[in-house]
Amino acid sequence: MAEDKKPGVPVQEQKPEPPAPEVPGTPPAPEQGAQAVIPGMEGPPPPENKVIDLSSVRAGAGPEQQAAPAPEGGQEWEKPQEEEKKPRRGRPPKEAPAQGDKPKRKGRPPKAEKQAPGGGGPGKSAKAPRQSKPGPAKEGPAPPPPAPEQPPQLKDASRGKKEEIVYLDLSELHPFQNHPFGVRDDVEMQGLVSSVKAGGVHQPALVRPREGGGYEIVAGHRRQRASELAGLRNMPCIVREMTDDEAVLAMTDDNLRHRETILPSEKAAALKQQYEAIKHQGTRGEGEDIGKLSLDKVGERNGMSGKTVQRYIYLNDLVPELKELMDGGKLSFTPAVEVSRIRPKHQKYIAVSIEGQQSSPSKAQAKKLREMDEKNQLNPDVIDAVLSQEKKKEDFDVIISSAELSQFFGKDKTPREMKDQIMALLGEWKEKQPPELGKGAKKQEMEK
Repeated sequence: MAEDKKPGVPVQEQKPEPPAPEVPGTPPAPEQGAQAVIPGMEGPPPPENKVIDLSSVRAGAGPEQQAAPAPEGGQEWEKPQEEEKKPRRGRPPKEAPAQGDKPKRKGRPPKAEKQAPGGGGPGKSAKAPRQSKPGPAKEGPAPPPPAPEQPPQLKDASRGKKEEIVYLDLSELHPFQNHPFGVRDDVEMQGLVSSVKAGGVHQPALVRPREGGGYEIVAGHRRQRASELAGLRNMPCIVREMTDDEAVLAMTDDNLRHRETILPSEKAAALKQQYEAIKHQGTRGEGEDIGKLSLDKVGERNGMSGKTVQRYIYLNDLVPELKELMDGGKLSFTPAVEVSRIRPKHQKYIAVSIEGQQSSPSKAQAKKLREMDEKNQLNPDVIDAVLSQEKKKEDFDVIISSAELSQFFGKDKTPREMKDQIMALLGEWKEKQPPELGKGAKKQEMEK
């Protein structure tokens, strides 16, 4: 019986094909007459009489699919082509990924891609480091980073030569040249003599070798005098080699800090000596001292401002008569500074007028005398006329020197405490007085 022939289908003569060699891992070839199933091609068969190119399908298929033989008859089925989608308006059509490219994922990459060096996923090479754009060439090497700030190093207070306490005869000790502090046989000296008799000199004096022989006392003049009055032959001392400037600073520091009673003229002379010694040293200071004014350095050593130090130094220009009045409390500090700027011959007339009128000039009067001296209008008559003028109420002061107050108060009393105690005692004294003494003169006349 003849085979039914479908119209339009050509009949080809088939030749027996040699068996294909078996490839390990490939599935067995399908039987003759069976239709090969291609992944994604399930469903009804495509229309007849159509030649299909399966090269693209085979290129994307795995090794197992590529090894499968074509169906009998030499014709291959083709996956039906999908209708091309029209691109949306306003958006460019998406380009299909090239063959063999892996579509990009959105969101986080998988762990395998994170662990791969360079950020590439499995099977991808690491990305080359991003190169920065070449900028303008810099001149010279980059400056090194600033060094960390080092803490200030502590100074070594020890001396190269060990100092020993030696007992020197009092006859070998000489006072310091131009010593500004007087050694007075007052109440304080009597107390010091009693202490030396009981237990000797507790703090050794500081001396330096003297060119003419013996030793010059740098600090310890009152201890040396107390030892003489106590009947001692020698006293403990520390011998130290010192320059003139070092000796001046040590002498003034010791007296300004440890003396209980210092006269204004003594303090003025000591501060001037300190100023000159520091000025001689120049910029030999260290650290923050470099560049500071000498007046400020002196002020720091004595707990005052540089301006106050300058005013004390002005007092050294007073004539001896006015210095004596100042130390005695008859000329206060501020008027004395003003008078010190007046020419010396006129200062002597001022001293005579103060003694004659028994009146201390106020700040306003001293300032007026200075202005008239600058204008060459000052003479003895003018000085008497200015000092005899009635003082303003705000300029009238009662001056009590520290030496006078020290007789009634202890050493630990401050000026404010002494003033408060004086005012309290005056209040008690006023309450004990008869009533008529507390009334004014005009009120008493009216009562009569």
